[in-house]
Amino acid sequence: MKNLFLNLLAFLLFQSSFGQNIVGEWNNIDPETQKVNSTITITKRGNEYFGAITHISNPAKRNEICTKCKGDLKGKPMLGLEILRNLKKNDDIFDGGKILDPKSGKDYKCKIWVDEDDANTLNVRGYIGFFYSTRTWVRKK
Repeated sequence: MKNLFLNLLAFLLFQSSFGQNIVGEWNNIDPETQKVNSTITITKRGNEYFGAITHISNPAKRNEICTKCKGDLKGKPMLGLEILRNLKKNDDIFDGGKILDPKSGKDYKCKIWVDEDDANTLNVRGYIGFFYSTRTWVRKK
């Protein structure tokens, strides 16, 4: 009975911590077509999280460069481009960092969180002041 209780407790702890695990591969879903347009791989460095484009679904766009990006990102290939930077875990959200829109070259404040109903869904919000846009990323299987 004691082992059953310990196993159940370990399982529940694993499930709750897994729900907040954002490290891994996430498919970026196009809101218009509902199809995957890219894959973002999120990694953790120290206490911060970063995400880079690791796959582009449209073969014609795989060799594009970021012409509208600024600074050291200008002219870099889209494939491999780090679009999430310096996010920190803050309870159930990850914020304090930036997200880059490579199409416009603009940086936005960012916060992301795992959907409370589905641990395989990540809500990604870029915002300026009170204006924001939220996209859905789905954990790649």
